[in-house]
Amino acid sequence: MAKQKTLKEAFTLQGKGLHTGLPVTITFNPAEANHGIKVQRVDLENQPIIDAVAQNVVETSRGTVIADGEVKVSTIEHAMAALFAFEIDNCLIQVNQPEFPILDGSAAFYVQELEKVGTEEQPYDKDYYIVKKKMEYKDPETGSSIVLLPDEEFSLNVLVSYPSPILANQFASLDSLADFAKEIASSRTFVFVREIEQLLKNNLIKGGDLDNAIVIYDKEMSQADIDSLTNLLGMDPISVSNLGYLQKRPLAFENEPARHKLLDLIGDLSLIGKPIKGRVIATCPGHKVNTDFAKKVYKALKRQEITIPQYDPTLPPLMDINKVKTLLPHRWPFLLVDKIIEVKERGVVGVKNVSGNETFFCGHFPQEPVMPGVLLVEAMAQTGGILILNGLDEPERYSTYFLSIDKVKFRNKVVPGDTVIFKLDLLTDIRRGMASMKGYAIVADKIVAEAEFLAQVVKNK
Repeated sequence: MAKQKTLKEAFTLQGKGLHTGLPVTITFNPAEANHGIKVQRVDLENQPIIDAVAQNVVETSRGTVIADGEVKVSTIEHAMAALFAFEIDNCLIQVNQPEFPILDGSAAFYVQELEKVGTEEQPYDKDYYIVKKKMEYKDPETGSSIVLLPDEEFSLNVLVSYPSPILANQFASLDSLADFAKEIASSRTFVFVREIEQLLKNNLIKGGDLDNAIVIYDKEMSQADIDSLTNLLGMDPISVSNLGYLQKRPLAFENEPARHKLLDLIGDLSLIGKPIKGRVIATCPGHKVNTDFAKKVYKALKRQEITIPQYDPTLPPLMDINKVKTLLPHRWPFLLVDKIIEVKERGVVGVKNVSGNETFFCGHFPQEPVMPGVLLVEAMAQTGGILILNGLDEPERYSTYFLSIDKVKFRNKVVPGDTVIFKLDLLTDIRRGMASMKGYAIVADKIVAEAEFLAQVVKNK
C-alpha cells in the first residue's frame, strides 16, 4: 500500500492575484500525517485556517473559492492540481491575500518548486477513493457533464467546445499523474477578448495580462475598442489585424486550452479530499460543474463511513489457509478466517466464505441459518490477531487474548453463501503487548457488524 506524502521542506512563491491584482506571497509547508490540505490566511487576525475540501467551495466565478465563514481564498485550483499530481496528502498553505497568485496562468511554477524540494513518505497508508461503479453528473443549465468510471489508476479525458472559429472543439487526456509535469502543468488559463470588458465590470481579472493568460481574439473589433480594453487593463497598446491568439508566449501545445481545462479539473476534483482510483470523462468542464460533482462525491464518502476493501477472488491471496494456520492456533471448527488479502503496517483484511455446511448452522437456526454474531466478532478478532502475530519473530510461540470488546453493533445477518470481508485497523500503536483495534465485517460492500477490541499478546507456556 502507498504511504501518505508531504513536502520534504517548505517553499515560497510570489506573484500577483489574477482578480485582485494585489501582490501575493504564498508558502507551502510540510504537515503531519492525516493533516490534509489546508489554507491559512496569515494576513488576518488569528490567522484562520480553511480545509481545502469540496464542502467549503462557495464561489466558482472564473476560479474556485473556498471559505470558512467570512474568511475566503480564491483561485486555488492550479496549486491544488500540482499537489494532487505529486500525490501530496498533507500540506499547510499560507497566503497573505484573499487569493493565490496567478503566476504565468498555469501550474508550472508550483511544479518546479515541488520538484526542487521533493516529497517525503509518512508512516500512514493513503486512503484512496476507489471508484466501484459509474457516477455521472450533468449541469442542467450548461449541459456540461462529468462521468467517473472504475479504473485501476487515476486518468482523465476532457472535451471542450466553444462557438468560436479559433477555439471550437478540443480534446485532452492524461493517462498517468506521472505525466502531469510534462504534459499538463504548463498549460495556461485562457480568455476571449469579447469577455474581458464584462469581467472587468464585475471587478475581476485586475491582474490579468498577456503574460499570464492565453487571449483569444475570435471576433473582429475596431482598433478604438481594442485600445479601450488595453487601457482598462493597464497594458501597452496593441494592433490586431487577424483573428487568433494574442498572448506574448506561443502556445505550449496545439490543444493548450483543453489541457488547461484538464488541469483545472484535477485541482477541483482534489477537493474530494482523497487520491482517486478511477477514470474521469468530462465534457465542457468548468469550475461550477467540477466542484458540484466533487461535492457530490465528498458527501457520498462521508456517508460511507469507511473505505470498503477491494476483493477480487480471481487474485491469489496474500496468505492462504495454510499460512493462516501458521499464525493462528485455532483449528476446525473454530478457525473462522479462510485467507488474508491485505496486510498493511496498521491494518489487515481477511476473508471468510460462509458455507451451508458450517457446524453452527445445525443449531443456529435449522430452518433459518444465520451466522451467530459472537462468531462474527471472533472472526474479526482472529483477523486482527494475524496482523499482530505476523509482525513477530517466531509467531507460533505467541497467542492473542481478548481483554475487552466494546461498541459492538450488528447491522445485518450473515447467511450461507455470503463472503464476509473483515477489515481491522490499529487505533493506537502496539505498546507492551497491548493492541487496540477497530474491526468491521462487510458483505456486498455493506457493513454487517463492527466492534472495538483490546487484546494482549502473550507468550505461550
